Amino acid sequence: MFQNQPKGLYALALANTGERFGYYTMLAIFTLFLQAKFGFSSVATSNIFAGFLAFVYFLPILGGILADKFGYGKMVTAGIVIMFVGYTFLAVPVGNDGLGIAAMFGALFLIALGTGLFKGNLQVMVGNLYDDPKYADKRDTAFSLFYMAINIGALFAPTAASKITEYFMGNAGLKYQGDIPALCHEYIDKGQQMATESLNTLTQFAQNQVAAFNGDLAAFAHKYIDELSLSYHYGFAVACISLIVSMLIYQAFKKTFKHADVNTKQAAAAGQQTENVVELTPAQTKSRVTALILVFAVVIFFWMAFHQNGLTLTFFARDYTARAAGGAMGMSFNVLNLVFVIALIYSLFSLFQSKIAKTRLISGAVALLSVVFLVWKYLSLEPGSTIEILPQMFQQFNPFFVVALTPVSLAVFGALAKRGKEPSAPRKIGIGMIIAAIGFAVMALASMGLPTPNPDGATVVDSNLLVSPSVLISTYLVLTFAELFLSPMGISFVSKVAPPKYKGLMMGLWFGATAVGNYLVSIIGMLWGHMSLWALWSILIVLCLISALFIFSMMKRLENATK
Repeated sequence: MFQNQPKGLYALALANTGERFGYYTMLAIFTLFLQAKFGFSSVATSNIFAGFLAFVYFLPILGGILADKFGYGKMVTAGIVIMFVGYTFLAVPVGNDGLGIAAMFGALFLIALGTGLFKGNLQVMVGNLYDDPKYADKRDTAFSLFYMAINIGALFAPTAASKITEYFMGNAGLKYQGDIPALCHEYIDKGQQMATESLNTLTQFAQNQVAAFNGDLAAFAHKYIDELSLSYHYGFAVACISLIVSMLIYQAFKKTFKHADVNTKQAAAAGQQTENVVELTPAQTKSRVTALILVFAVVIFFWMAFHQNGLTLTFFARDYTARAAGGAMGMSFNVLNLVFVIALIYSLFSLFQSKIAKTRLISGAVALLSVVFLVWKYLSLEPGSTIEILPQMFQQFNPFFVVALTPVSLAVFGALAKRGKEPSAPRKIGIGMIIAAIGFAVMALASMGLPTPNPDGATVVDSNLLVSPSVLISTYLVLTFAELFLSPMGISFVSKVAPPKYKGLMMGLWFGATAVGNYLVSIIGMLWGHMSLWALWSILIVLCLISALFIFSMMKRLENATK
């Protein structure tokens, strides 16, 4: 899996890991921040969240056009700098008035613009490494490894965000509870006129915060919102630090991928040999571009469904999921335990695949150490003990499953390839859409009988109705299988099929399709509270199945375009 890959892959992957860690730390708490600080409704929050994601994935089109003209590396460097400025603005605590909202939108635009310059062009350079015939057959594996590196950064992000929230809230003598920010805003707006059940919930919670409550519920509501918002601002500052690390890695190892930082215009100007660049006829170029556009049309609906993780699935985690877990499930919310699970999986693969005795010995030792650690942690649990779960903590499971399952997927696809039965990239995308539908079927079944959300305020759900954390964990597991079939394979497909002179643009359009899907995320968010939960998830099930049917109906045309 890691053998015989160009060194530039690891340098580019690590640079991306640093940037993604900061991005996903920010994204883990972003919708919670919007509702906690500004008191936005689910509709407003959905539109802001989806609009931001749309810009993040739409602006790589601009980044691709600029890179085709000025060079990939220049755009990557500029992107890191612009993102740093944006995250800095977002990390500065400001009020929740009009000026604060304007500052927030300005920061989001800079982050989106910087990401647009950085993300797609970095991936184009990864693809360029594999234009060399020496590495051509490792392209799909390379993008799976690159995608895994992205998710290593994302794996630790929710924990970083949660620890910062817990630390600063604890210093203020406060404790986080998902429904309290909305109740605080409701009390500030309505006072004692708010619903009796909501008022009682807020009052009881405030009375339990002895160090921060002096009997004035209005003062407590303001204090709670201010302290929680401040902790979120500090969470955003993590991205600034991670971007510094990303820039250092990118600059320090530039020589390992310098040869991949050349577009066709630069190569022609320098008089470089282009024997590895295939000259396409106009008809071939049209066929390839058409195939890519058809794939882009399908992935729109995957990202519409998948990126509910930062919106409605986070709402579900906050309002409908048990806030504590014990035993093995409780252990899964500790990222260190997840790291040891990953170490166990990788060491076992190395143990059985390596042909070197020393490597097998080391792998066996790591596997044994991982098992001993996990067993010791489990036996050390006190009977009946539980850990509290913050809603953003569920977002660590998707990257965990990506990292843990990547060697499994590569082994399966590798075995199929040896037998000549590996599915083509378009076929994998179609399979991924079917799997995504299954993921939301899990949510639909688990949501049967749950009350409809309150779209304009707090959703107070009886503790007896809260579902097990295993529901969301299972959903993220299934969606991760779908993602592994679709996302790294799709990126690899674009880098392979895109006509050479349009590589930057085509990679930008891949992100453009993602942008459209991300904006459509808001549709489900706007329906939050206006229909039963099971019906809401059913919309996504139907869209995924229709998309799968479409891509399978176009399969012959898509596969012919790659020949």
